[in-house]
Amino acid sequence: MRYLPKSDAERAAMLREIGASSIDDLFAIIPEEYRLTRDLNIPRQMGESEIVDHFKSAASHNANGYSSFLGAGVYRHYRPVLIDTIVQRGEFLTSYTPYQAEITQGTLQAIFEFQTMICELTGMDIANASMYDGSTACPEAAMMAMRVTGRDDVVVARTVHPEYREVMRTYAQHREAASGHTTQEIGYANDGRIDLAALDRAVTDQTACVIVQSPNFFGVIEDIPAIAGIVQKKGALLVVAIAEAASLGIVRPPVEADIVIMEAQSFGVAPSFGGPFCGVMAAKEKYVRQMPGRLVGETKDKEGRRGFVLTLSTREQHIRREKATSNICTNQALVALMATVFMTVYGKEGIRELALHNLAKADYAAKAFGAQGKLLFARSPRFNEFVLQTDESPEQVNARLLENKIIGGLPLKRWYPELGNATLWCATELTTREQIDQAASVLALTPAAAAAR
Repeated sequence: MRYLPKSDAERAAMLREIGASSIDDLFAIIPEEYRLTRDLNIPRQMGESEIVDHFKSAASHNANGYSSFLGAGVYRHYRPVLIDTIVQRGEFLTSYTPYQAEITQGTLQAIFEFQTMICELTGMDIANASMYDGSTACPEAAMMAMRVTGRDDVVVARTVHPEYREVMRTYAQHREAASGHTTQEIGYANDGRIDLAALDRAVTDQTACVIVQSPNFFGVIEDIPAIAGIVQKKGALLVVAIAEAASLGIVRPPVEADIVIMEAQSFGVAPSFGGPFCGVMAAKEKYVRQMPGRLVGETKDKEGRRGFVLTLSTREQHIRREKATSNICTNQALVALMATVFMTVYGKEGIRELALHNLAKADYAAKAFGAQGKLLFARSPRFNEFVLQTDESPEQVNARLLENKIIGGLPLKRWYPELGNATLWCATELTTREQIDQAASVLALTPAAAAAR
């Protein structure tokens, strides 16, 4: 909103027009004890040149020049500058929910193209464009499965992102109290994949869906066909989560799934300290009536011209919340547009090449770091993340790395205490071999040698 300054004379004229003698009259209905009668305790105003100097000084304290090996659901990938050029155009940046098709064809077409590309990537029939992020798409998929099957129980792999599972618990807590719905977690085998025998025992005639992630939180690629065979023969739906969208450039899409949920942050959305991100849900066409969020369809106007409209979206989604399939109805199209531009710029071959770069960098890093610790789940296929177990605690290791301007792996003890001194490392196309070699040399130092440097 623009700031429109007013002169004292203009303010006086406005007050006269509404019959008030002063601005204080506008607040007369507020009891005296609730009014602030002193100046706010904030620094004095600054001139433009002072503000510029202030921010330059603050920027000098930023952590510049650090290399990072963090992943775990948020990934550093190259963002083509064209993305910001497109999304900052006023017709995209300032638009909101495209209710009126006759004046929002650009936004609707952008959503339609996004949905089409997501379907091609995931092997699903339909996709939406209105989940907040991967974590909220997870419980939305579970509730969708409950509506489809008429069952109430959910089985979730422990190798699904821990924060996805936390959001799942938040959604489920009141439903569990009201209906007896249960959410059961299934552990993993020695290869880092879901324990198939435990899964087979856990799925019953009351299970609405099973949620797995591939590549999972350890970076390991799950055997989706084998999982689907266990789940679907008992009448449950299979939900596959994808936290690293770039993996679809080379990893076989989970076509056996009934529902696919995905975090598309890797496709041109900056990490931005954790959001906003781009949640996706895709599914088989027969479940379209139970899909939450927005769907855009292609049609023709009365003159036969191609056009786009919101389709299969009831007003209950937006105004009768208690009747809605989902309470998510905020328009996420701007963030989805970032992913659309990214996928358009890279194309099929570009995304495959991007995935190959990630695969190669992670393999190089795993071999370099593996000499300084123990690689867990090393024999399983993986994408751009791996788990490293060390003799020292993750806190000691990461402190030594930080002294050398390296942000190390994510400690896993909080969610997987059984893994001991394990950390999750990630390497993408932006990770250089020089950075990997430097990190490996720091890891190779004993604490005593590091202190002596």
